[in-house]
Formats: sequence, C-alpha cells, structure tokens
Amino acid sequence: MFERYQGGESAILVHINFADDSEREALDELELLADSAGVSTCAVVTSSRGAPQSKFFIGTGKVEELATLVQMHQADVVIFNHSLSPAQERNLEREVKCRVLDRTGLILDIFAQRARTHEGKLQVELAQLRHLSTRLVRGWTHLERQKGGIGLRGPGETQLETDRRLLRERIKYIQKRLEKVSRQREQGRRARQRNEIPTLSLVGYTNAGKSTLFNRLTQAGVYAADQLFATLDPTLRKIELPDAGTVILADTVGFIRHLPHDLIAAFKATLQETRDADLLLHVVDCADEQMQDNIHEVKAVLEQIDADDVPVLMVFNKIDKLEQPTPRIEDDEQGQPRSVWLSAQQDTGIDGLLEALNRLLAGVLVEHRLTLPPSAAKLRSRLYALNGVVAESFGEHGEFVVDIRLQHADWQRLVKQEGEQLERFISG
Repeated sequence: MFERYQGGESAILVHINFADDSEREALDELELLADSAGVSTCAVVTSSRGAPQSKFFIGTGKVEELATLVQMHQADVVIFNHSLSPAQERNLEREVKCRVLDRTGLILDIFAQRARTHEGKLQVELAQLRHLSTRLVRGWTHLERQKGGIGLRGPGETQLETDRRLLRERIKYIQKRLEKVSRQREQGRRARQRNEIPTLSLVGYTNAGKSTLFNRLTQAGVYAADQLFATLDPTLRKIELPDAGTVILADTVGFIRHLPHDLIAAFKATLQETRDADLLLHVVDCADEQMQDNIHEVKAVLEQIDADDVPVLMVFNKIDKLEQPTPRIEDDEQGQPRSVWLSAQQDTGIDGLLEALNRLLAGVLVEHRLTLPPSAAKLRSRLYALNGVVAESFGEHGEFVVDIRLQHADWQRLVKQEGEQLERFISG
C-alpha cells in the first residue's frame, strides 16, 4: 500500500526505566518477545527517565547513541519496550535510519506469525489495521503534503485519504466476518449449555504452560513451546472425569502486561470462551520471579473482558523448577479446592488436578422440567431409580410433567444414552 522499511533479523532493543511503576515494563520480557518474533538481539540500550520525551520518547543523547549502534551493527530494526506515538516513530526513524517498532507492533507481529486458523488470521489483521490506521502518514512523507483548501491540496493528501478509506472498508469487512464467527461460536455454546456440559477455560500469563497442561489432559497435540504466545488460536477438547462426567476444556491465548487494547477488541470472539466458562483454570508459572505481578495482570485482563466473576481454580505450574517440588491440593475455608500445585512438563500432580476438578464439578446439580409422553415410561422409571424426581404432575393430554434434580454426572449419562430424544422432552 505504501513504502515501509523492511524489517530484518537483527534488532536493537530499547528499555526505559520510569519512576512511575504503572509505566514500567520488564526488560527480560522484551527479550523473550523479540526471541518469539524470530529476531536476534545485537544490542540493548537502557536509560532512566521521569517521563517520556515528547519528540523522541528518549533523550537526544540516547537517539545519537541509537543511531551509532544501528550503523555499527547494521541493525534492521529498533524495538522499544513501550508504546510510541506515530510522530515519535516517524521522528526516530528519520534519525536512526532504520525501522522503529514499539511494543504493540512487536506483539502484533508475533500474533501474525502464530495465527493458523481463518478466524485467528482475521483477528490479527483487524488488530493490525487498527494499529496501522493511525500511522498511515508515515508512508507518504516523501510526497508533497501542503495544507488543505482549494488549490492547495498536495498529491500525497489525496492518496492518504484513499488509503484511509480502503482501510475503513477492510476493517468493516473483517468485523462482519468475525461477527459471523462469533454467532457460530455462540450456537456451539448454547448447544453445550442445553446438554449441561461444563466448560473449563485455561487462562494465565503467556508462557505459563497452559498448552502443555492442555496436552497432558486431552492428548490433543497442541503446539507448545517455551516462548511467548505459542498459542493463539483457541482449541476445545472433551475430557472425561470419573465423577463429573464430560467437560469441555478450552486452551486460550496467553495474557501479557499492558496487552494492547486493539488485540483485546480483535480477540473478543476468542475471549468469549473465557467469559462464558463455568470454571477458569488460572495457570501460573510458580518459578517466575514476577509471579504476583503476572497474577495481577491476568486478573486485570479478566476484568476488561467481564470474566472476573467466573469461579477460579489456581493451578501453580512448573513446580519442578522449585527447590522442593511438592504436588498438592490446597482447600479453602469451605473445604473446596482453591489451588493445585503441579508440573505439566514432568507429568507430576496431574492426578491432583483431576481430583480437584472432580470435587468442584461432581457436586453440581442439574435441574429440569421434562414433559414425557406415555411412551417414555422407561425413561420415567429410570429417573425414579436415580432418585432424581422432585415433583410430578399430569398434563392435559395424559403426559407426565416431571421436575427432576440430578447430579451432573448422572445427567451426562442420560444425555449420552438417550441423545437428542431427551432434549425434546425439556420444557423448562
């Protein structure tokens, strides 16, 4: 669409320590992000400031240092561990003579590499276009751009408006496609809710080990690697619990500190699996020095997507990296499982997690009103045998109106054996 610097494989990282804790990022996380994006780091520039500088974000002395390092290492891109304004990116590129990328742009690039499904690619493209729409002016600085007015329009301005219109049209098109995907997901969720199948959603900071745990529980073979955002596309699988019956387990994209708002908006359909879950398994890397900060960041994102009221079971993963790796279940004051300690990589403590899930889900009661014709006498007798009939009355045409209350596992067995026929009898 317009000229841009072509990013390569070597990068210089820039990390600024700010006095305000809310503005701080982790340098080691930036290095992991760069590694996940497939670039090699040839130098790291650090500095301390009270606040960002308006023109370059960093001081003029650091800009000169950056330009020297870029020339020395023949770097292809400079990556900032912070969010830059379009003007700051443009000013920096003019001085350092190479492409400048901020934290949001880096994360978007990783997401673009990881997307595999059609939905995932659409979501990433939507986030990229929203991010790009504020930076279009960068592509036309080589053309004359005069101020507007009759007889005063430069050739670049006309092209810029054309590009903006094309961007808006593409964004609208992708949003319509994603709305269709969202409706399809909603149909699947309603079907699971009708069958009373609980949904468990794995959430957690990126690289906490969610996909490895997902593979241990489901043997799904989902891609798992020791890198940030190894999982992007959501995966759902059924698992069977001894007492609780069938449950759906969802593996979702990992969260990260200061997750870009464009990404949260674009991945709304994916994150819906988290918001509508019956139980969240919050996977935590218990060997990470930033563990408490990571837990706080995940809770903050859950609030943003209105999932903070969903029940949570804490899963402290990677205990094999601790000095005393002890798999265990910790209960709350009511005697319900509150947290599980395990190592998904070493396959240690998985039985404890299954036991905790059994205890949390097996006690769930399913209540329905069934309208049974006389021909369903066999099913009616089974309901009585399970002690699931709360009340019974007769309809106008001789049918049985039965109020039932069953353990979730018993209801699951009935659904599996009776199939769609049972759904037709549900009247309330």
